[in-house]
Amino acid sequence: MNTMIKKSAFALVLSLGLVAGCSTTGDEPMGDDEMSAVDQDGGASTYGGDDSGGISSDELSDRERRQQAGQGASGDDAALRRITTFYFDFDTAEIKAESRDVLAAHARYLSSNPNVNVRLEGHTDERGTKEYNLALGERRANAVQRFLVVNGADRSQLETVSYGEEKPAAMGSNESAWAQNRRVELIFR
Repeated sequence: MNTMIKKSAFALVLSLGLVAGCSTTGDEPMGDDEMSAVDQDGGASTYGGDDSGGISSDELSDRERRQQAGQGASGDDAALRRITTFYFDFDTAEIKAESRDVLAAHARYLSSNPNVNVRLEGHTDERGTKEYNLALGERRANAVQRFLVVNGADRSQLETVSYGEEKPAAMGSNESAWAQNRRVELIFR
């Protein structure tokens, strides 16, 4: 437990340093309706489910966002949007790099279809208390929500819910099953 508190404190200090270091350059003034991605403190993950390092949406540069916006009309978006489950590393709510393109495609779709709504369902593996897992599932769903909003979706289109460990995708007490259960699912309505 003491190690977990130390890790949490380190993550908080690291996040504060990131927020302090990320400021506008003054080249382009930020309007009231724009949202900065520096509030990303957790998130969804990649569709691949491997254990490579995650990356926050705040590391998505303006150049990358413009580049992705230009790709919005391509047929690749429809293929990317078929992926609706995003996996996480153990005990984290950080979006993995591999999920950026897929989530950006979903954000573009939501932006161009304001009548479409989506429920973001956060899940965890069985390790940890029920309370902790519910909170972790919520952090994961909220991180995906923030990523989608930062990339063009309207917050009113998004609903988040956490199931914690209650709805496993795979039964078992091994790394393979746990990896499949650490996820956020996008349920379009």
